[in-house]
Amino acid sequence: MTTDAWYPAEPLEVSAWLRGVDVVWWIAGGWAIDLHLERVTRNHTDADVGILYRDASGVLGALTGWEFFEAKGGTLTELPSGAAPRSGVSSLWGRHLGSSRWELEIMLDQADADDWVYRRAPQIRRPLAETLSRARCGIRYLAPEIQLLYKSKVMRPCDEDDFRATLPALSTHAREWLKGSLAISQPAHRWIAELEV
Repeated sequence: MTTDAWYPAEPLEVSAWLRGVDVVWWIAGGWAIDLHLERVTRNHTDADVGILYRDASGVLGALTGWEFFEAKGGTLTELPSGAAPRSGVSSLWGRHLGSSRWELEIMLDQADADDWVYRRAPQIRRPLAETLSRARCGIRYLAPEIQLLYKSKVMRPCDEDDFRATLPALSTHAREWLKGSLAISQPAHRWIAELEV
């Protein structure tokens, strides 16, 4: 799977692309951190958008003129037009038809009724109403403590940078939630000690 041909889209550009999508979507990844902090903290090589898995068909159907591929296990599998992603797929790579560069990664989040569910440890849940925030520009983004939970698994240098930039701005509630979630999903994670309030 090649990862070097990404177009570095920014949130306002993504918002324009998704103007016709009538389900809730949000900015995820490093841009979610920067929207929360209200400043650009580092260079971003791509744009991640989050949606609920159950809304995938509606989102993809609204994005005419795009092609999408399921990203799973280090391979890309073209998603036929009108098809829903397979169970177990949590990432779709997309680009405008004819483009040679990837332009959008869609992250597929799980939900159970009105609860967001962490796919790596389903006992970690949160009311959907508490998973998103809204930036001054009006764009929704994933709450930073949830985004950091996702980032805690692989721990690339950019993920560590995002944690360092975000830590001073996390509320007591957000710190406690992230610390508790890490204690369940990765009890030996080194961020736990740093999240002590």
